[in-house]
Amino acid sequence: MTVASIGRPAGDDRGGRTAFQGAPGAFSHEACVELRPWDVHVPFETFAGAITAVKSGDCDCALIPVENSTIGVVEPAATLVAEAGLPIVGDAWRPIRMALMAIDGAVIEQIRTVASHPMALRQCAKTLAEMDVEIVEAFDTAGAAREVAERGDRTRAALAPAAAAEVYGLTVLRNDLQDSDDNRTRFVLLAREPG
Repeated sequence: MTVASIGRPAGDDRGGRTAFQGAPGAFSHEACVELRPWDVHVPFETFAGAITAVKSGDCDCALIPVENSTIGVVEPAATLVAEAGLPIVGDAWRPIRMALMAIDGAVIEQIRTVASHPMALRQCAKTLAEMDVEIVEAFDTAGAAREVAERGDRTRAALAPAAAAEVYGLTVLRNDLQDSDDNRTRFVLLAREPG
């Protein structure tokens, strides 16, 4: 399958509802905006929640990350997709670029704690080890950014897409923290009906 297979079928001008795991500004949200710009993008805290929304008819499809070029299979997402009983109607690989962000006025030398989704943290493990910071797991990359903004602590930072800094009013302290320059994630599109 190709990126085009995620696109809108020829002659179909209707918008739908695409579920994704994470908060607005997350990598999955970015993928929805890029691959299904005509849809309403509906955030869920868990992969299971996004998949259940498709099964129940609350959403037309779900865009779920299942594999990363740096760390391999994305769990529990890949298992949930395999067990969902929903057809995969498209897939696409997207580049993943990690940004370190904090509140306005923070400087990288002050950062003592970095929060993000466990998969994002693994994609930046070598870089984070060099920084000598405490690692905190969050339910989502953009959710970690939102929490950093809410706490207002200059010693805390989040790993998330650079766009999340705009969403939550943070400052990007450093771009491209991922350990691999070729860091990509494969997203699959699940729907109730085969494409």
